[in-house]
Amino acid sequence: MITTANLAEHNLLTNALHDVQGIGSKETASVDAAAQSNHIDDIDIDIVNNGKEELKGPLPMERFLTEKEHNIIAKLMMEFPDLKRIRQNVDIYSKNCVDRNYGGHADFPAEIARLGKESQLVAADIAELSKKIKELEREIATANASQKSPTSSSQRSAIAIEEAATLRDALGELESRKASYDATAHELALALPNLTNSETPLKGGPQLISYIGHEPGQVAPSKSHTSHVDIGTSLSILDFNSATLSTGWGFYFLINEGALLEQALVQYALSMVLRQGWTAVAPPSVVYSYIADACGFQPRDQNDEQQIWQIQQAEKDALKPKRSLAATAEIPLAAMYAGKDIPEDRLPLKLVGSSRCYRAEAGARGVDTKGLYRVHEFTKVEMFAWTNSMDDSQDTERSMPVFNEMLRIQREILSSLGLPCRILEMPSSELGASAVRKVDIEVLFPSRMSRDEGWGEVTSLSICTDYQSRRLGTRILQKSGKRAKFPHTVNGTAMAVPRVLAAILEHGWREEEQCVIIPEVLRPYMGGQDKIQRARRDKQFYS
Repeated sequence: MITTANLAEHNLLTNALHDVQGIGSKETASVDAAAQSNHIDDIDIDIVNNGKEELKGPLPMERFLTEKEHNIIAKLMMEFPDLKRIRQNVDIYSKNCVDRNYGGHADFPAEIARLGKESQLVAADIAELSKKIKELEREIATANASQKSPTSSSQRSAIAIEEAATLRDALGELESRKASYDATAHELALALPNLTNSETPLKGGPQLISYIGHEPGQVAPSKSHTSHVDIGTSLSILDFNSATLSTGWGFYFLINEGALLEQALVQYALSMVLRQGWTAVAPPSVVYSYIADACGFQPRDQNDEQQIWQIQQAEKDALKPKRSLAATAEIPLAAMYAGKDIPEDRLPLKLVGSSRCYRAEAGARGVDTKGLYRVHEFTKVEMFAWTNSMDDSQDTERSMPVFNEMLRIQREILSSLGLPCRILEMPSSELGASAVRKVDIEVLFPSRMSRDEGWGEVTSLSICTDYQSRRLGTRILQKSGKRAKFPHTVNGTAMAVPRVLAAILEHGWREEEQCVIIPEVLRPYMGGQDKIQRARRDKQFYS
């Protein structure tokens, strides 16, 4: 993490701010002072650009001179952990770490509180020294202006100058100590998971909310348990062997109707969400690593398992910000308003985007992860929204309506595909770092019923309060002009293509006809085709 505790980077920050067009020494000094004390909330640029243009809020990143400066400025101006709330609720945050499987972080809240007290004590000493230095400066100025006894005045001035120099050295040491306290507390706060909503179970496994198109215990005994891997391979629409040769385990080729079915699922999911008034976005799949981290996706999770693939950089690019492959469109969508204000009257702001997603950890190589269920690269349609927030940042009154809307859309999509599902309230131990509440929908996979209950997750829905917006510097611009609040973020899967495709193959498989029935709602996106069956393929291609 980049902090002002690193003096070289702090100096580079100062130089960058001085060199930005339109910032004079007075404005830079104000930003510099806030940065030195690590009072991130104090940094608020509101200046005149060459007497013409008023700039409000975070500075545009492209106006800094180098990528290194970009990285430092971005880190300093885009993270606002709620240190005050943590210091006032140490026990709550500590217990929350245990409940969320972040046991190694349980001591962080107490340490943050301790560092806060130390910082306050040092701040008092800094204020006292600064006062003494100003008094000495006035004494020096008076002595230098005296004409009555030049020799005596010169002696008094020399003594005062020496004393002031000593005090300035002491002041510098105190400021460095305070910056270190603040930077450490800042870093520890960013590592904490979000708090947990009252609806979330704290112990045990998931809690059943309801079923969709399924009656427990009424699965037909004659139902085929053929795996989607066998079905897709026999119909020549899935090819795992070629992908293993070209790329490795955890990848796949979709061929003919397999590829068409993927596109049909994407288009159908988008159409279902867009008809509710959402805005379509085609996001990038490469993001700055600090953006992924701010969204709660760290290179390694609390169990030290790799989550995110980071892109290796050439030696000449060592000082440039690192980039990662996005694990979900949630990350680039959240970044669209990083360091920006969202006018209050535009909330809720709802986006839906289709993208390729990349997961470094795809599970152990076993029967439960064979095939399309757990892969390294896949297509997913994601819903993401910013909503208004209450004065109490953990109050979800204004974000729950969007959460419920997303859940309704998920239910409609899966129900219309004819897939038997169950909706689960996930326990605290299953929540990602950013979420306060998480609801999953699982589909019954016939091929897995012989080994376990057969359920597998196909959608996830999370409400993250202000966890992501605080770390990305996204604020609500209120009608009064205030920027004191951070919006809530809500994200949910509209379509996880490979898992739903696998479920469609297994539920649509007709053993006697050796074909898969295509769900009726997808047929318009597949040229009216109603089934996938064996056909004569190009022998050279499929040999």
